[in-house]
Amino acid sequence: MCQKFISALLITAGFCLLIVGYLRIVDGQREIDQSFQSAQATIQQKVQKDSFAPQAGETIGLLHIPKLKAELPIVEGTEADDLAKGVGHFRESYFPNEHGQIVLSGHRDTVFRRTGELVKGDQLIIELSYGYFVYEIEKTKIVTKDDKRIITLQQEKEELILTTCYPFSFIGPAPNRYIIYGKRV
Repeated sequence: MCQKFISALLITAGFCLLIVGYLRIVDGQREIDQSFQSAQATIQQKVQKDSFAPQAGETIGLLHIPKLKAELPIVEGTEADDLAKGVGHFRESYFPNEHGQIVLSGHRDTVFRRTGELVKGDQLIIELSYGYFVYEIEKTKIVTKDDKRIITLQQEKEELILTTCYPFSFIGPAPNRYIIYGKRV
């Protein structure tokens, strides 16, 4: 009798965990969809570069990844709430046309799920209210999660950097980061 009760309890607990996981995925996709709509509206409001000053948490544009047929909302900031809405722009980094390092980050299990499929020569396109900017992947790299040398915030040349956790199929906090470097074309 006790074994049947424990078995039923474990099956019920497993079922509840599946439901919670599913609801988190659905809720996450809903937030990204809302950010996508907001990004499209923001892009339509054409502004000059000098008046472009996004606030934390604000949806600022789209990241197009043609090879993956992906259009991802870009949100100002890389806090947990920001990354739940889409690709986060590291606030201290630059924007296109500022001739510096542009850093975009995203979760490996949501917006950057398929970035491992990208290779040298693939395009990444940033669309903002002040323009459309095309980058070509130069290289990819895997570093430890503590490696701070990736984000230099240099302002010598325009460079796009995408970061996400690695390995892609790892369960729990990943030990590494997957880095994609893009040059403006």
